[in-house]
Amino acid sequence: MEPQQNMPTIRPVLQEDWPAVWDILRPVFRAGDTYSFSPSIDNEEARAVWVTQPLGTFVAVDGNSNILGTYYLKANQPRQGAHVCNCGYVVAESARGLGVASAMCEHSQKEARRLGFRAMQYNLVVSTNVGAIRLWQKHGFEIAGTLPEAFLHPSQGYVDAYIMYKKLV
Repeated sequence: MEPQQNMPTIRPVLQEDWPAVWDILRPVFRAGDTYSFSPSIDNEEARAVWVTQPLGTFVAVDGNSNILGTYYLKANQPRQGAHVCNCGYVVAESARGLGVASAMCEHSQKEARRLGFRAMQYNLVVSTNVGAIRLWQKHGFEIAGTLPEAFLHPSQGYVDAYIMYKKLV
């Protein structure tokens, strides 16, 4: 992504970025209302699922190299399903509403195409996460299916989750 006025630069995560990335991920995972990771996930496990296991992990940084958000990209399934990728995105609370998630979504699609993926799928978009749903739809994703009561929300109980999908080619 080419830096534009007030737009973040998105680059691959570096080893030294992890403490700042964990600072962004930790409160989101602890809240337990958007990701299915355990709210008690520890630093080591979080690093494994966010950085070690995915095909690529990226950070969005501002002009002062402050990390504003992060995303990972990986194959959604092995072998015959490996042409469809999956991503997860988290924006720092202080950077929400500034276009960081949108920039990462666009970047992830370009990166996925560059890597030869034919589609992108989000497997468990919590129905109460209306901001994310609206953003993904703005970027061309469709709700391909509803999983009734598939997510245990910490305050709302069992809520639906969506599978969202976009063809990239």
